[in-house]
Amino acid sequence: MRVALWFLGLFGVAVLLALFVSNNSGTITVFWPPHRVDLSLNMVVVLLGLLFLLLHLALRALAALFALPGQAHSWRVRHQEQAMHATLLDAMSHFVAGRFLRARKSALEVLSREAALARSGDAGSAAVRLRVMASLLAAESSQALQDKTARDVHFQQALAQSASLGATGIREGLLLRAVRWSLRDRDAVAAQDWFAQLPQGVARRTLALRLRLKLARLTGQSGLALDTARLLVKHRAFSEDSGCGLVRALALENIQAARDTEQLQRVWHKLESAEQSMPEVACLAVERCLLLGGDQATALVWLLPVWERMVKAPDALNQNQKISLVRVLEAAFSDTVDTVWLSRIEQAQMAQPGDAALQYLAGVACLHLALWGKAQQLIRQALPRLNNHRLVASAWLMLADLAQRQGDTAQASAAWQQAAQLALRQDD
Repeated sequence: MRVALWFLGLFGVAVLLALFVSNNSGTITVFWPPHRVDLSLNMVVVLLGLLFLLLHLALRALAALFALPGQAHSWRVRHQEQAMHATLLDAMSHFVAGRFLRARKSALEVLSREAALARSGDAGSAAVRLRVMASLLAAESSQALQDKTARDVHFQQALAQSASLGATGIREGLLLRAVRWSLRDRDAVAAQDWFAQLPQGVARRTLALRLRLKLARLTGQSGLALDTARLLVKHRAFSEDSGCGLVRALALENIQAARDTEQLQRVWHKLESAEQSMPEVACLAVERCLLLGGDQATALVWLLPVWERMVKAPDALNQNQKISLVRVLEAAFSDTVDTVWLSRIEQAQMAQPGDAALQYLAGVACLHLALWGKAQQLIRQALPRLNNHRLVASAWLMLADLAQRQGDTAQASAAWQQAAQLALRQDD
């Protein structure tokens, strides 16, 4: 439709011109003494049009002629920039492929080309960022080559250039790189210095939190490492299983580092409820509390959530976790046994009569309550079904003690012999 309208307009103009030219009888007389020239008006219009076209073409030709040096200069600068960018891509390709010597050589070539452009005054708007990235690439290549001297030189060049207005945002990345290099060198002091220079917003990023976690573990700051791991888990920096395992390991480190009961209680109260309900964490905390001479009642309160979890869902704890819980409760009952806990153990044992570990634990509780007959019966019933060497050895020792209390020397000797054979097997 648009083309048809253009054709109609063109035909209309042609008709108007034809009517103007055919009916135009005007003349123009030019007097040039002693000559006189008569020209038709149509001819004059055509000549003026041709003169205008000629002048226009002449001016365009002159402008193109005078623009040739500038175009040649622009072509040379563009060619240098293309070559510089291609070299930077080569440097990145070599670095990714593990050819670090070639990567550093290409990065240095980029810097030399950019310096030549800067001396000629033809540096682009991204020249500063280009210099920073090339210097950083050279520093990374030197780090991979274990050339720390060259790495520091190139890094300082990049850091100095990053202070310019054209390199906004790059300095943060440089500081993060410096922290990572210091951690790889196991230089905690340097890593802390670099990390302290990070802005607060950058320090809360996932990458910075990962570096802070490594730094905290390097410096032995278990509390800071645990707090950082919690933030990383909330940011979903790890999978669910990996995050849970990391938090559990750090919680165990904090508990293991406690040197007295007060410090242990502070560590325990800083743990979240989900961390306190972890069987390994609760068992180790109770074990440390008993070892440091802490209150038995407090220790048993710490174990109560894990115990209730096991009672409500027998499959919630695996076999190793259940055995650890039984051994910790056995150690907690070495002095006195709370009747409330005895009731809990009996109810759990009756609810799960086939569980040898619970039957063994009930026998231990009865032993400490001086219910020797019942204790001997429960331990003998559980002994053939126990699949843990330590529990079996402990069961034989308790049977030997019970037999000795009853004056059965032969049975006590046999039990002692069984316990000794198990101990020898464990040593082997």
